[in-house]
Amino acid sequence: MKRKIYQKLEEWKNRKNRKPLILKGTRQVGKTYILKRFGRKAFDKFHYVNFEEDEALSRIFINDLKPKRILQDLSFYVESSIDTEKDLIIFDEIQACPRALTSLKYFQEQLAGLSICAAGSLLGIHLGNSSFPVGKVDQIEMFPMCFEEFLAASGEIRLLDVLQNCALDTVIPETAHSLLWDQLKIYFVVGGLPEIIQTYLDYKVDLFLSLMTVRKRQTNLINAYLADIAKHSGKQNAMHIERIWKNIPAQLARAQDGSTPKFRFKGVVPGIKAYSKLAGPIDWLNTAGLIIKIYIVNSGEFPFSAYTAENRFQLCFFDVGMLGAMSQLPPKTILDYDYGTYKGYFAENFIAQEFRYAGTPQIYSWREKTAEVEFLREKHGKVLPVEVKSGWVTQAKSLKVFSDKYNPPYRTVMSAKNLNIDHKNSIHHYPLYLAARFPLT
Repeated sequence: MKRKIYQKLEEWKNRKNRKPLILKGTRQVGKTYILKRFGRKAFDKFHYVNFEEDEALSRIFINDLKPKRILQDLSFYVESSIDTEKDLIIFDEIQACPRALTSLKYFQEQLAGLSICAAGSLLGIHLGNSSFPVGKVDQIEMFPMCFEEFLAASGEIRLLDVLQNCALDTVIPETAHSLLWDQLKIYFVVGGLPEIIQTYLDYKVDLFLSLMTVRKRQTNLINAYLADIAKHSGKQNAMHIERIWKNIPAQLARAQDGSTPKFRFKGVVPGIKAYSKLAGPIDWLNTAGLIIKIYIVNSGEFPFSAYTAENRFQLCFFDVGMLGAMSQLPPKTILDYDYGTYKGYFAENFIAQEFRYAGTPQIYSWREKTAEVEFLREKHGKVLPVEVKSGWVTQAKSLKVFSDKYNPPYRTVMSAKNLNIDHKNSIHHYPLYLAARFPLT
């Protein structure tokens, strides 16, 4: 599967004074696959070790953290000489060996020309007990596959070309728009985890069987994530974290207007009503990459961070496919686009994923009195409000309220409708599947 992140890896390789690289991300996003592919294509040879598969590897790092001695011992382990100028070394599941993570500092200081990449779960890297080599490593975060990558993996090259060549003046043929919409609904079921996408592709000739098998695999992965939560946190903390994670779909089900609600703390954990008691577990889930935290601002002015409150936010899942599995929504219900107010949240969750994948580090929404706009984006010092509609009805009263008060250059509605730019009224209509391309030029 082709991944856009590969280009970032090539840029890292060609960078002067590069440091050891840590490729971080939630489990199952494809870190191991992309690093091995990188090693095969971009280097004469690569050497791969996995600290989780073989605990004996950790012994190499016990006595000292001298890079030359470590490389000598590793060469015996991989049964191959290591060329420090031409080869790539991959430390996988590095969180399982805290001293290996610490050693990257010394590799940067003493063997600056060496190409060394480490992959690890966000759970272990940032939440473990290791000494993190701050300032001594380069970091890239990897996310689930975006919609464009899903199209590429599915062989929908012509549809992918439509997206990649879109500009403000593009006219998307209605046939292509309809086909893209059908693919988007499938993506809502499958999501962006490579193993799940591969499952979908393996059984693709029978769509019903394919998506039912996808759901089974997703359920297994949910159980694996819950096991990871238990492994990396204390017993009491793990219970709170699990309850919060599972409670996100339950809160969405109670939303009446289809919009993502402000996260409510009452009733999540018995006996706990205040945010202060749940702040730690929520931050844990955010750091682990299992949720997307969207802060709610009460002003449309810069900087957005100045108008947030610590306890005012929305929570989305890190992957829309896993949201469907956790919500126990049958795939057919999603394909038929017949799941009530949940449609609104699925659309918002998808757009939050696409925005984050496209490089938006922190996502914001806006609420003042009874008006709310799902997303605020900044471009060249201008505030761009984005309202999300899951279907074909695109009346956006709150967007007009925002526009009248803050006078943005234009306002955007993302929905099931085709691309249409209304220059006269300064309204941009985007189909949901173009979220990663926003704003078009």
